[in-house]
Amino acid sequence: MITKRISPCLDGRDGRVVKGVNFMGLRDVSSPVDLARYYSENGADELVFYDITASAEGRALFTDILREVASNIFIPLTVGGGINTVDDFARVLACGADKVSVNSGAIRNPALVGEAAKHYGDQCVVLSVDVKRAGGEFRVFAKGGREDTGMEAIGWIRRCVEAGAGEIVVNSMDTDGVKGGFDLELLAAVCDAVSVPVIASGGAGCAEDFVTLFNTLPGVDAGLAASIFHFGEVKIPALKQMLRENGIEMRV
Repeated sequence: MITKRISPCLDGRDGRVVKGVNFMGLRDVSSPVDLARYYSENGADELVFYDITASAEGRALFTDILREVASNIFIPLTVGGGINTVDDFARVLACGADKVSVNSGAIRNPALVGEAAKHYGDQCVVLSVDVKRAGGEFRVFAKGGREDTGMEAIGWIRRCVEAGAGEIVVNSMDTDGVKGGFDLELLAAVCDAVSVPVIASGGAGCAEDFVTLFNTLPGVDAGLAASIFHFGEVKIPALKQMLRENGIEMRV
């Protein structure tokens, strides 16, 4: 059985980790370096680090903090925010990232996914998709959830996987920060559409939500969350123990 992954997510703004609800009302949490080190030492399987305002502000991702985060952890690191070119992939990888997440940059230039996969391999290219229900369909949003692209999400994800995206992070804007559980309907549609790893993001409110996620959708490879981990509501070692007790294989 393939083991499932637990991935804390650090949303960075102005050098700090922040968290909001439905992508709005951001509040300060902690230092990204301190949080990253804590998660690396306390059972996280991977770490996802987003510079959440880089694309909206039209600037490059903050590489100084990224270097410090990467040097303080011993687990795989996925980094995104302001990734618009293959050169951006190179810069982020040089700072210590293992995988690079692209969202708005791929929407602006759909060829970016294929170009990056050709240079660095599919396993390095992570497509992060901010999805919200609109007009009776799952719709792709850009610039940190600020802009409705008008694109239908499942078709967009399928096209990017065909181009070379090796992993998909599905960010449900409808459930983000609400703590009512993962968006199972959306995730099921994505799992049915692609064969690459799918990471569920948005909605985790308790440990039981991860049990429901993996038992309901065995095709989901990882559960990603932020606030419940940041504020100590769920401890990763206890979460993994609960998952194992429910027959879900986890890395020790």
